Amino acid sequence: MRPFDKPALSVEQQLDLLKQRGLRVANDDRALRFLEVVTLFRLSPYMRPFQETGPEHTFKPESTLKAVADIYRFDGALRRLTMDAIERVEVAIRAAISNHMCPAYGPDWIADASAFTSNYAHADLLRPLREQLKKERGRLEREIARIKNSRHAEDIQQQRIENRMRDNYFRFYGSTYAQPELPPAWAVLEELSLGSVSTLFSAIGRSADKKAIANRFKLPFDVFASWLHTLTFIRNCCAHHARLWNRELAIRPSLPKQWVIPQVANERPQPKQRLYIVLTMLAYLTDLISPDSRWKFRLEALMDQQEAGNLGVMGFPNNWKAQQQWCLA
Repeated sequence: MRPFDKPALSVEQQLDLLKQRGLRVANDDRALRFLEVVTLFRLSPYMRPFQETGPEHTFKPESTLKAVADIYRFDGALRRLTMDAIERVEVAIRAAISNHMCPAYGPDWIADASAFTSNYAHADLLRPLREQLKKERGRLEREIARIKNSRHAEDIQQQRIENRMRDNYFRFYGSTYAQPELPPAWAVLEELSLGSVSTLFSAIGRSADKKAIANRFKLPFDVFASWLHTLTFIRNCCAHHARLWNRELAIRPSLPKQWVIPQVANERPQPKQRLYIVLTMLAYLTDLISPDSRWKFRLEALMDQQEAGNLGVMGFPNNWKAQQQWCLA
């Protein structure tokens, strides 16, 4: 361990440093404008494939800032397209859980600890929901006081109070209903993060219920639980604008037994270890729940713009369009 001793660099100094390390820059003014909106720190992961091995971070011959910027922009487009699919899938997952569990166990099943396995931290699920209800009550009280102190006519004041009550469901529920303590499960599910939904699904106590929910996606429930875990990781990468392009999966999903995922040459990243397998999962799921989105064809168009080497570090096999889950050949 040593003290951090790197100096803060101006945009001009950042550009000078890159040029000293051997990066070719065609237009200094455009490069400076780029670094003004995208920091050197954010670009650093995209530069690694262009750099020699070693602590000096020198660039390989003929490496250009344009090539780095192209990969950076591709990664942004890839994140946006991936997030589009995850959003559709996430909404469908919440609906599948709600549509099965609520008719079977009532609207307040989430508040019932007996619906879950004994090792599930059920209290940790309920605590922030109670805090949110309390917070929304306080916000509404302040809004009502402010509106009533205004000079608007009484009917306008009442309409504005009604509008504020309906700004979100937790606020409306807390100001309208005395029991039960929490809103119905279909509303609670919409408030939970995907990570919380993933944990909640795995903790549902009866295997028959998990099987019924996963069957909506034509998957075994253990595979479905694994996909939720992986998609949570990828969603967080997208939400925080983190590098997606050549990322190695920290959480690798289980796959249906009938899926055949090709192996590639040993020197290349394997499909199951990189983003390729996640995109394959999303292609399968969007085909199932949102076929009109033509998501996988939009992904194909984006990938067709990339060099084969860029696809290789994502785990794409050479014949990926002919694979069963893509059927693009």
